[in-house]
Parts: sequence; structure tokens; C-alpha cells
Amino acid sequence: MKKAHIISHTHWDREWYLPYEKHHMLYIEMMDTLIDTMEKDQEYKYFHLDGQTIMLEDYLQVRPENRARLQKLIGDGRIAIGPWYVLQDEFLTSSESNVRNLQMGYKLAQEFGGKWTKTGYFPDSFGNVGQAPQLLKKAGIDTAVFGRGVKPTGFNNQTADAYESAYSEMNWQSADGSAVLGILFANWYNNGAEVPVEEEKSKVYWDKKLADAVRYASTDQLLFMNGCDHQPVQTDLSAAIRTANALYPDVDFVHSDFAGYVEQIKKELPDDLNMITGELRSQKTDGWYTLANTASSRIYIKQWNVRCEMLFEKVAEPLAAIAAKEGMEYPQDLFTYGWKLLMQNHPHDSICGCSVDDVHREMITRFEKTEQVALHIISMCMDYLKGKINTSAVKEGNIPFVVVNTTGWDRTGVVEMELETDRMYFSEAPLAEVIARMHEKKLPEYRVLDKDGREIPAVVTEIANHFNYDLPKDKFRQPYIAKRVKITMEAAGVPAFGWDTYVLAEAEDINTANSLITTENTMENEFLKAHFEPDGSVELTDKKTGHVYKNLGIFEDCGDIGNEYIFFAPVNDIPVTTKGTKAEITVAEDNACQAVIRVKHTMMLPDAADKTLAGEIEDLVEFKYRKASRGSHLVPFEIVAEYTLEKNGKGLKVKTTFNNQIKDHRLRVLFETGLKTDFHYADSVFEVAKRPNVPADTWENPCNAQHQQCFVNVHEDAYGLTIANKGLAEYEILRDGKNTIAVTLHRGVRELGDWGVFLTPEAQCLGEKTTEYEIIPHGMGEELYHSYEEAYQFQTDWQTAGMERQTGTLPQTYRFVEKKHLQAVPTALKHSMLTGDVILRFCNLSDEETTVTVSQPEIFTYDLLEKDRLQKEENEIVLGKHEIRTIGWRG
Repeated sequence: MKKAHIISHTHWDREWYLPYEKHHMLYIEMMDTLIDTMEKDQEYKYFHLDGQTIMLEDYLQVRPENRARLQKLIGDGRIAIGPWYVLQDEFLTSSESNVRNLQMGYKLAQEFGGKWTKTGYFPDSFGNVGQAPQLLKKAGIDTAVFGRGVKPTGFNNQTADAYESAYSEMNWQSADGSAVLGILFANWYNNGAEVPVEEEKSKVYWDKKLADAVRYASTDQLLFMNGCDHQPVQTDLSAAIRTANALYPDVDFVHSDFAGYVEQIKKELPDDLNMITGELRSQKTDGWYTLANTASSRIYIKQWNVRCEMLFEKVAEPLAAIAAKEGMEYPQDLFTYGWKLLMQNHPHDSICGCSVDDVHREMITRFEKTEQVALHIISMCMDYLKGKINTSAVKEGNIPFVVVNTTGWDRTGVVEMELETDRMYFSEAPLAEVIARMHEKKLPEYRVLDKDGREIPAVVTEIANHFNYDLPKDKFRQPYIAKRVKITMEAAGVPAFGWDTYVLAEAEDINTANSLITTENTMENEFLKAHFEPDGSVELTDKKTGHVYKNLGIFEDCGDIGNEYIFFAPVNDIPVTTKGTKAEITVAEDNACQAVIRVKHTMMLPDAADKTLAGEIEDLVEFKYRKASRGSHLVPFEIVAEYTLEKNGKGLKVKTTFNNQIKDHRLRVLFETGLKTDFHYADSVFEVAKRPNVPADTWENPCNAQHQQCFVNVHEDAYGLTIANKGLAEYEILRDGKNTIAVTLHRGVRELGDWGVFLTPEAQCLGEKTTEYEIIPHGMGEELYHSYEEAYQFQTDWQTAGMERQTGTLPQTYRFVEKKHLQAVPTALKHSMLTGDVILRFCNLSDEETTVTVSQPEIFTYDLLEKDRLQKEENEIVLGKHEIRTIGWRG
């Protein structure tokens, strides 16, 4: 007998085609109705609260008096909550953000009685990351349900293809071998919405719905999702189910939940389920509706997010863990608050940049608030640690300062900082006198010494006097005027999760800086030689391998008459590029630490699409069928790219700025690799995903843009090229015979898209824009992983602070823990929010086992939620291929 499992739910985008608070108010109405319905109608048994526990907080913000009613329904198992805090976009949030999302969802569920729904819920994710099965399994979840990424073929067209499934049920496996039961919403997550009560309508409804479900189901357990986007509660569902049971005696219609449905389906699964492996990105489709171009919609949102994630997971948390080891209380409550703020920007319609303008304006406010919390924690930790470093050996009159490396690898690079050399408080004299006396003070020439007194490459310049203030813990604020210098210096071999100290000393002799500019338009160091062609492109020589890359840094602009979800170039549009044009090339900086060459391009571009586009949008013409083209009015578009080569840099760092006043277009930067390979590698969530350069035969979309996190890499057997970025989430490998990497720097459109007319003028992203990326050539073997290491460090800011001459308990060079790793990447150093234990997480990027060595007396492996110690470990820990491992010790 077939059983129809009707699961009531609403898919609640917190913000999308309406601003957050409008959706919020409608949500309060929906929840009021749900609670009333469940209390009055005992046959209305279950409701799935969309897999996101933040909805509990959203409701109780307005209805705190209903907490007990809500908690009882949750405790009775009628309202299912979790596993996530928010329904994020997996590809556009970091590895650790995806983990914190699960952890916060679990923690909040505990606050509501502990009934945490163990269903990996991805109803509307724009693709699913390849490591999701492993993440779920390590959190104790063995089932995932999702709406996108896989196209089922049905019974009459079964296939063994790795990315297709004969059924809506399948096994889904990560690269490490972890597998979960995967359930696809083959008929979408609204296939059981608005069930009729009246018999005649019910018969028509269920004849079609049952046939659609049977077409894909592998068992007699049929899934019907009773709800959709912002769907109100169907209050007469119990009567509708009674009608259906009377009409179809051979089908058992039940009001169900995922726990009951999954339990039943597992008993009947056939042996011929497909095993799908890795990423689910709709690779075997025509390519039009993967929604991958949300990676380039409102790029400023992605840049803000990467910055805030960096500040929390790569700076504040490691600093707090170090400070806690040295006696400071770990500020877990501040982290919980800050992470919640940040994750409120992670729902897919938010972080993907595919909402109305009001939504994204509010997101900026949240990002600013998040940044302020992170910077406060960082400042608190730096103040604590710098106050304990022993600088008593520093010569009187010299100024000690500390450079902190919060990445998981030892680090060499150029550090820029501002340092106060003298100050005068307002309390010391009348204000006018304070200002005058500080203006009169003259600073000497300075040099920078390491802790052993050796001079290191540095440039020290005086900058303007500066107003600042102290906020003592035991007295009123204390304003002052400070004299300052800017220091540009090379920090060499700063320990991972540690620091080195330096001294600003008066210079006896001024050294002449060594130049990195060797000939006209050429700069080089021990590792790289960068020569700039007349069109501004770079010819880059990797001195270690001897390989030369040409045509790096060509800019390409084309029209875009698509929407926030999907890029679409006008038919017959010919991109405008800087290749072969004349660029203005100048030396912007040249000293012992680094050289900077500035390249200025001027492109003549149409200022917008022609007038046809506005009418096509108003008439709801689908993007694929639009006839609009780029306009005929050309205006100058200036791009300035600053290329920085550090004294010991392994990559060429680039900062690109432009003032965008052009509408309806996409700007990319191109890197011609010239490498012969069928595959490339993109940094993703807990993996570097291997992807084919050429899409499947079914692919029709001329664009094959894809997601990246920190970098994309193309390599052959002997050498390769890694392009790192900061918040540039979209790239494409061009099918040009040269495997050119194209990274999107800007995309501007005028509408949201999807189901109606929602104009979004702010999605044109007008105004001053800055993007950052790094070109990293490499050899093979260990050198490949070192290029990844360089790319990961590129995203993380150095931390610096001036200090006093003082006695202290901490050494001038400090390392939090001794460790060794190559293929394994450290992704977290923090304390568990559940146990307070110190947590260190790694993921193995390679296809083989690797060893991580950690010098710590008593090490444990933990589950992903960091609540249970699973087993005791030796100092040498073996990670399986592509394994994510959470280790730690008692704090």
C-alpha cells in the first residue's frame, strides 16, 4: 500500500522581494495561526519550521509571551526545528561559517528543549557543496533533502551517470567516502501545497500529484510538501486529508514529518539507488538555471562577507584562544552575538545578492555591526597580549611593537602599520598648547630592528598628528594628540598562531633602499619576474620552474541584460578588452620591501543597454528571449590596477580600482594560463574541488561561470597558476584553447528577476569600487600546496600593536602550539561554544592520507558540533583523503 506523507512547512526567506521587517510581520501572523491551529486541531500533528532555528528568535522578538506555548509544541515533537541557524548559501559562506551555522542551530535547539531535527535541509540552496555529506555525518545526521543540483531521469530513462539519479532518492557521497541518504524534491517543495477539501477538486488534484510523485519515487513512501515560499498555514488540512483517504482507499494519506517519513523510506529502499559523488551544481542540465551568477551579483556584499568572516574565524578566534591560554577569559558570549549578526546575512537570497535594494542596504548595516564586534574582540585580545610581552631588554628611547600572524602557517610578508611615537594628553596643558607643542616636536629618522637588534628592510615615514583617546576601565576617557609614523616592513617567518616583536629605533645611518625595479616596466625578486607589456598585461616568469605566463591581467567588458540570478549577454555582443590597447604604466613605489607598478587603462564603453531592455523587463520577457543590445553612446571607463611585488613574495598582488558609472555590464580580468589540462581546481567548502574545464554535452548556456572561495587553480604535471582573491566569488575557465581564467570584478543589472517585476537600480553597483587578487605561479608536489597556503594567507590581515618597555611573562617570539601539516589546512582555532575546550580543525585537501603532528599532552577527536570527545589521539594524527577532522584539548 502506498503512503502519502504530507509534511506541512513554509519556506521562509527572511528577506527577498520584500524587506526583512515586512516579511517579519507576515511571519508573525503565520506563526500565530500555526500555534492556534495546532492547539485547536490535534489532527494537525506536525509542522517543519524550514530547517532554520533563527525563526524562533524572530517570532519571540515580537511575541515573547508565547514562548511557553511554542516550547510545548516543540517539546511534544509537533514543530520540528533545526538543524541550521539560517538557510545559508553553502558556496558563498566559508567552510567555518557552514559549521557555525550547524552549531548555532544545535545550540538554539537545546535552549528550546533539545529536539534538534536530524535532517540536512537544503530546500532552495543554489547548488550543494561536495563535502556536505561529510559535514552532516560528523554532526550525527545521515539524511539530506534538497531541491536543486541533481536532475532525476525517471524510471524509463535510468542512467548510471555519476551526477544523475534514476529516482528522487539516492546515496550522496563526499570525496572522503562519507555518504548520506539524499532525497530530491523532484517536484519541488510545494508539491503538496493547498490540498483541496472538496471531493471533486481533491480528485483532480491528487490524480496528478500522485502520478508525479510515483514517477520518481523508489518506494511506496511518497513525499508531499504542504507549503511554499512564505506560504500561510493551511488550517483545513486535516479535513483535506480525510477527503483524500476517502477517495483513495489504496493510499494511506498521513500528516507526517521528516523523521517518520525517513524512517519508513529506509525500510523500502531498493538496491539500485544511484551513488552521486561530490558537488551538486546541476552539471548535467542545459546550464541556464544553475543560478551560479548570484556569485557576481552585488560583489560588494561578497567582499563585506569575506572580510567579516576573516575577522572572526581567522583573526578574532585565534587571538582569543591564544589570550585564553595566557589567562584571559574567552569571550564566548561576544562571539555568539557576533556570529549570529553575521549569519543573518547568510540566507541564500541575502548573501546571493538577489533581493530588492532595501534588503541589501540593511545587510550593509549588519556587516558594519558585525565588523565592530569583531574589531572589539581583536582589540581586547591584542591589548591583553601586548601587555604581557616582556620588552624589558629594549633600549630606552626605542619603541617596541608586535606583529601577529593568526594564520595556521608561518608567514613572511610586507606589513604596513601606523605607530604612535609620542603623545600628549589634553589633561597636561590647555588644548591650544597641547596642539602647538605636538606640532613643534620633530621626529628623528627611524629604522626597524628585529628582536635581536638586526636591521630589517623597512620604510618609516612621518604622518600627520592624530587625535586619539584611551578608555580606561576605572576612569573617564582620556583624549590626547599623538605623533605618528607609517611603517612598511618585511616580517619574516612569523610563527603560525603566534608573533614576533620588533623595535622602532632612531637611525644612525640612513640605508639606501634596494630596488626591485630592474629595467623599464619590469620588477623582480628572487622568485618572480614581472614585465608589463604596452597594453598593461603582465608577462610573469616563475624563476623556480622557468615557466613564463603571458597575457595576465587583460580586462574584458561585455553587456548584461540578465538579472540578479543569471548573467545574459546581448545576442551578438562583442566584448571590449584592453588587449592590444595602450596603457599608462608608471612606478608607484620602489623600496627595499616592495615595488608597485601602476597600470591605467581607459576603455570606451556603452553607458547602458538600449531602451528595449526596460520594455522587455516590464513585459516579463524571459531573459533568454530578450532582444535588447548595448547602447550606442560611448563613455570613458578608467581602470587602475596596482601590481605589488614584495621582496620575498611568491605572488604578484593586485589592487584594481574603478569608478563605475556604466550600467548593464560585466567586467572581468583574464589570466591566460596556456596550460594543457582538462580540469581545474577551485577552493570550496572544506575542499579544493576538481572540476572539468568543458561542461557536459547537455550544457547550452554560453557562460559556464562557477563559484570559488579563496582561489582557482589550473596546473599541468610540472607547474601551474593559482589566482587568489578577496571576495570575488565568480570565475570561469574560458573555452578558448588557452584555459584562460576569467575572474568577475563587477556585474551590474537592473532587476531581481524570478517571478515578477522587481526593479533594483542599486544592483547596478555604481560608484567607486576596489577589488583585490593575487597571481601565484608554482611548481608541483609540495609547491602546489604552498601556492594554496599563499592564497589562504592572502585573505588574512596581519595584526600589529605598539607596546611599552615592560616586564612580562610572554616571550618576544611566541607560538601557540607546535604542529606540522602540508596537505591539511587548518580552518579553525577557537573554543567550543558547548564545552569550552580548545578546538583546532583541519581538512585534508589531497586524494591520499596525510599526517598532522600537534605537540599537545592530551588530544582528542571531536564531533563536528564540538560537544563530544570521540577518542584520544596521539600527537601524530592521520587524516584520510579529504577528511575533515576536529581535534582539541581541555581548555
